Amino acid sequence: MKIVSIAISKKKGTTKKCTDQAVLVKNHGIKDDAHAGDWHRQLSFLAAESIEKVSTEEFKLNFGDFAENLATTGIDWKSQRVGQRVSLGEDALVEITQIGKECHKKCAIYYRTGDCIMPREGVFAKILKGGIIRVGDGIALID
Repeated sequence: MKIVSIAISKKKGTTKKCTDQAVLVKNHGIKDDAHAGDWHRQLSFLAAESIEKVSTEEFKLNFGDFAENLATTGIDWKSQRVGQRVSLGEDALVEITQIGKECHKKCAIYYRTGDCIMPREGVFAKILKGGIIRVGDGIALID
């Protein structure tokens, strides 16, 4: 289980740009990300396997296209539970606060991709302990 992509954006409802590392700020989110703040959806996860599943040869999807902060391998996020704690890299600790979401309107992601899997397969978390995370860092589910 590992992080394969980290992505941030300056505005909500847009695709995110990939970066090699990011700073997680306790009770806030990823430093400089539009979704950071004092709420329950400070960080978003999506399985890389889910992104690959909806990508086609005619329409290649990239990490960040669904506005996910972290794309990962080896974890079926939608089968996790609210309250599950997850360690990221060496220092960071997050807690899952929401599985899936309701889309109130079709966003730029929907219009670019023709669908958005975040409402069905995305998972959101709050930051319990900050730290630097990097692409390639390990992920562990904490009992």
